[in-house]
Amino acid sequence: MHFAVVKSRTIKIVIAMIIVCVLLAVSFSGARLAEVFFGYSTRLVPVYSVDTDEKQVAISFDAAWGADKTEGILEILKEYDVTATFFLVGFWVDEYPETVKKIDDAGIEIGTHSNNHPDMVKLDASTIKSELTSSIEKIEKITNKKVELFRPPFGSYNNTLIEEAEKLGLITIQWDVDTLDWKGLSAADMCSRVTKSVKNGSIVLMHNNSDNILDGLRMILDRLKMQGYKITSIGQLVYKNNFTIDRNGVQHQA
Repeated sequence: MHFAVVKSRTIKIVIAMIIVCVLLAVSFSGARLAEVFFGYSTRLVPVYSVDTDEKQVAISFDAAWGADKTEGILEILKEYDVTATFFLVGFWVDEYPETVKKIDDAGIEIGTHSNNHPDMVKLDASTIKSELTSSIEKIEKITNKKVELFRPPFGSYNNTLIEEAEKLGLITIQWDVDTLDWKGLSAADMCSRVTKSVKNGSIVLMHNNSDNILDGLRMILDRLKMQGYKITSIGQLVYKNNFTIDRNGVQHQA
């Protein structure tokens, strides 16, 4: 009898461990189930890159300060017949509404980068929602297009931020290739950083007003095209529905 009780208990423990493993292997919804059933917090993760067999990468530009080089970026993108994604801060939209219109008219995707560029992990859920909705409304008023992507300022995030963004229908986006253009790197150094790290499904981070962005962008597009990559927007790269995100931020089609 004692043996039967021990054996039954062992079987129950094994089954429980299997359930835990299954829950932890699933992103987003699985993470929340783990919190519900087992009472501990699991960290949600934005999209850093996309799991794809296609040789394609997405170029993105964060815009918070200055716009002098934005039209030059648009001209280069048109010259190379590629698209990209701009993440705009609300106060930048306020200051440069005509430039926002030009970005949209060029067929370039626009996402939100918050309204005031705060470190949003320091904000409560209500303030996060206000930051996002304010910036979204400003962008959509100009473009008449739904904003679907969000990039957190400073790349700083937590579960609350990702959950609030998700409630608004936003996919939270990071990057896996950083040009470090904001540090004043040369065009050659920026290009070298990209070509050393890029892979199928990569998301490249750039800034619209960094010192050498125009020369750097030309060099990067040249090199990526030579390597056979299709260059696209993040919206065309990511999966919009039925996806999971693993602990490394790689988005997979479910």
